[in-house]
Amino acid sequence: MSRPPRLDDSAFDQLLRRARSQNRWLDRPVAPELLRELYELMKMGPTSMNCAPARLVFVCSAAARARLLPLVSPGNVEKVRTAPVTVLIGTAQRFQERLPQLFPHRPEARRQFDDNAALAESTALRNATLQGAYLMLAARGLGLDVGPLSGFDAAAVTAEFFTPEPTFAGDAVEANFLCNLGYGDPAGLFERLPRLRFEQACKVL
Repeated sequence: MSRPPRLDDSAFDQLLRRARSQNRWLDRPVAPELLRELYELMKMGPTSMNCAPARLVFVCSAAARARLLPLVSPGNVEKVRTAPVTVLIGTAQRFQERLPQLFPHRPEARRQFDDNAALAESTALRNATLQGAYLMLAARGLGLDVGPLSGFDAAAVTAEFFTPEPTFAGDAVEANFLCNLGYGDPAGLFERLPRLRFEQACKVL
């Protein structure tokens, strides 16, 4: 099997180097079929034992947005109000119940999480957050802009959007973080903030 080619600089620019977290949004809708395409790409990112604990709620309608706005911090209200889509990334707390489906060659794998609540919690949070990052990169690859948010009432978002049964076929889900999607307004961007140098952030052993 031949190795895939290295991406060119324009691809890295689109995904990371020139991509920016958006604060303002153009009045341009996101096609519903793009959300399905986004998920189909995101779900292919690796997770521990293919556990895939992320659960997504795409807030698109005015009615759903009205439910969400009181639950975000004041500085994020306008960002959410004007975004065509806000994705609520949740973490399935009993993700291991899906392992017989997702990791079928080791159906007994769920037991290690059933017997160790701390391991289950850290595995769920780590991998759902990873999946949220895959979502953002996939969105940029599809030509969308993103604006991740952590300023919100997580317990309230969980209760309002993830708790009602059978939202996810009975999965217990807790809110992790939010991410606005759409087409960003360049006028709302701040100056690019600095990043740590390799020597500040990395060690080669």
